[in-house]
Amino acid sequence: MTALQLESRPLYSIGTIARLTGIKPDTLRVWERRYGLSASQKSPSGRREYTQSDLDHLQIVAALLEQGSRIGDIATSNRKTLEVMLQRVQRSAQKPTPAYKPRFLFIGEQLAQWIDEHPGCISNISASLARQTVETALESDLDVAEAYDVVVVECGSLDNRTKEQLQAVKTLTGTERVIACHRRASEHWIEEMQRSEITLLALPPDPVSLGHEINRCIIDKTRSIGDDNAGDLITAKPRNFSDKRLHEAATMESGLHCACPSHISRLVEALNEFEDYSSQCAVDSWQDAAVHACVYAYTNQARWLMEKALEAVLEEE
Repeated sequence: MTALQLESRPLYSIGTIARLTGIKPDTLRVWERRYGLSASQKSPSGRREYTQSDLDHLQIVAALLEQGSRIGDIATSNRKTLEVMLQRVQRSAQKPTPAYKPRFLFIGEQLAQWIDEHPGCISNISASLARQTVETALESDLDVAEAYDVVVVECGSLDNRTKEQLQAVKTLTGTERVIACHRRASEHWIEEMQRSEITLLALPPDPVSLGHEINRCIIDKTRSIGDDNAGDLITAKPRNFSDKRLHEAATMESGLHCACPSHISRLVEALNEFEDYSSQCAVDSWQDAAVHACVYAYTNQARWLMEKALEAVLEEE
């Protein structure tokens, strides 16, 4: 099985990278030799070609250097670690975090050609182009190494075979969103694709429609990205009991033949305390952030459910 041949877009020269990051070309060349901070690609003539991911990475490095970090301390750190470090610095300095640039994979010869002719449409994303049919892509090693937020697939018409291909693309790439760019379709298949949560666009795409999908992805992804406080990752359920009311419930004289109000109140108090603690847990990586987000979410849900139980026994009183 052959590997899927991908082309990155947009591509930047070292001069453009220097202008966009504020890092001099000579410094970039030194970093390449010393730390391996180099362009991901080179042209057939040997000219450095930086991808969007390269640019994003170097912009984070430049921002951290501006805030006092040393290149020797951060040059070998991975992208996610640098993002967490930058978010901490920006939050303490009350600076906004740059908008997330989602990763798009475009599959299709005509679709890739259209992207070449409309480079401005992908200025806010990191794109990879596969200049082959979806059939050929599926025969290749489509289990791509990098995660994509959206996969855009060129389709002729919409039918059952196309639906199966799109579902296979979704499964193999692990993406949550697949966009089908089609030439023609019946109302039946349009509705069928929508039921399968496949987004539809015309082929060739309308720049406004594609821009809408890109902006939608940016908003959704930015909203889902956490930072180093797990409490910011989730919209918490509000508390229904104040500390005073919990204390009153814990010490009240119960007419029930058990001590449920007291036990539940103290349990809710403990969950409140742990919920506050878990929401402030500092983390050093995205893996830690994901674990702490789960802990916080489950604690929040448990506290809310126990408040419901307390409400039930108080109503009985």
